[in-house]
Amino acid sequence: MTAIRLETRGALATVRFDKPRGNAIDEPFTRELVDVTRQLAADTSVRGVLLASAHPKLFSPGLDLVALLEYDRAAMARFMGLFAEMLFGLYGLSKPVVAAVGGHAIAGGCILALTADFRVLRRGGVQIGLNEVKVGVPLPWSVALLLRASVPPSALTPVALLGRNFADDEALAAGLADQLADADGFEDFCLARLEEFADKDTASVAITKGYLREGVLREMRAREASEMPAWLDRWFSESTRERIRQTVATITKTR
Repeated sequence: MTAIRLETRGALATVRFDKPRGNAIDEPFTRELVDVTRQLAADTSVRGVLLASAHPKLFSPGLDLVALLEYDRAAMARFMGLFAEMLFGLYGLSKPVVAAVGGHAIAGGCILALTADFRVLRRGGVQIGLNEVKVGVPLPWSVALLLRASVPPSALTPVALLGRNFADDEALAAGLADQLADADGFEDFCLARLEEFADKDTASVAITKGYLREGVLREMRAREASEMPAWLDRWFSESTRERIRQTVATITKTR
């Protein structure tokens, strides 16, 4: 079963997350997103990309803890390498990307949104944030760099070290969202924002975006692999495993 739908409307493509139970990120989802991103990068007819969800209440809740709890260290290292590849591909996409965050975007869901050039958050309490430290794992190296490149310095402590979630004007102030939009006509509003980018000269946008992001991508790739063992040590620490087990127990009770 496909977890991602690729929809086109003229020169605009929508990458719609459509995994059962709210787009929790597992290995098949990540691999599919890597493949879709490569396809979009090679398609010269696409001038802009919208990241959106088929689930009205969830953009993505982050990693699929139910599936990943069963992974041993080698399997988790493989998954995190694939996750990094996905991040590099989305953040390095030369076409303009708008994230239509119409539902909660937590942890990995927030990471997906941060790869975009512009993030529109639905007004009315939709949460966005990175809560990894609350689970007991650090931000992966490349995610820390992505955050540093995306939000003002004053937001780094509450977002990364306190693991807070944000909504509405607080999300704007933290730099996790660029604009708020009402639920009515939300996706059309986001597509109109994307059209503003797509109307610009394609080559000029691509070159400029490359200049803005090339250094961050180079820094990500330089140390992602060497920093991963420290992340895995925390993931497999007993205190973190216990927190994850408790979270999984809660999730499975609600299904």
